[in-house]
Amino acid sequence: MFTLQLALVQTHLLWENPIANRQKFSSIFKNLPNAIDIVVLPEMFTTGFTMQPTNIDVEETQKTVDWLLEEASLYNIAIVGSIVYFENDNYYNRLLFVTPAGEIQTYDKKHTFSLAGEHKVYESGTQKLVVDYKGFKICPLICYDLRFPVWSRNVESYDALLYVANWPKPRIEAWNTLLKARAIENMVYAIGVNRIGLDGLGYEYPGHSAVYDVLGKNMVFSEKEEILVVELSKEHILKNRTKLKFLEDADEFNLI
Repeated sequence: MFTLQLALVQTHLLWENPIANRQKFSSIFKNLPNAIDIVVLPEMFTTGFTMQPTNIDVEETQKTVDWLLEEASLYNIAIVGSIVYFENDNYYNRLLFVTPAGEIQTYDKKHTFSLAGEHKVYESGTQKLVVDYKGFKICPLICYDLRFPVWSRNVESYDALLYVANWPKPRIEAWNTLLKARAIENMVYAIGVNRIGLDGLGYEYPGHSAVYDVLGKNMVFSEKEEILVVELSKEHILKNRTKLKFLEDADEFNLI
């Protein structure tokens, strides 16, 4: 039965500095454990959660894409995380899922964070993404999306929800609770990767990157700068969904 090895990179981000952040992650990739399938980076991993994307050279978008392709191929890993993405005169908080074969799938953050004015700066996404990778179906989402269970509802029979985030300390209990809830209600692995440290505006991020299994059991958790390694099991998903047919009893509705 299929398994998937994930490395969750919980780290400090250098404020609005794509070059330095890429160099930092390149160093991290060199020291990854063997047999990692997917490396997960935080939200806006090249800049931090900036509401001033014009401070970033627009050429950094393609430079980061090229770098991701190179690193994924070099280490034979898939890499996922979101960046400030400039396209057609607009800015997006765009998640990239990059495979070692050079395939790129993208997701634009649906729920832009109005409390910080993100909706005024970044275009909102409209399409959910489910990635098929090494026998697993993965639904990657971004930070504030965690608060909206309808958007993450498991109507695609996916195996894992994956959230990349810059989730600050004052509301970290919401992160802990909602991440576990998303696992239980969707009968999936719920994976959350948050940054750590202070950003350029003085906001503190405490980490709390974690993974919960389909029954809501915590598998890994951290409050410090480190790489968390976890194995997902397809057998665990199928065994529990066969025994506990909760998804089959869910109410039916459509988003309009």
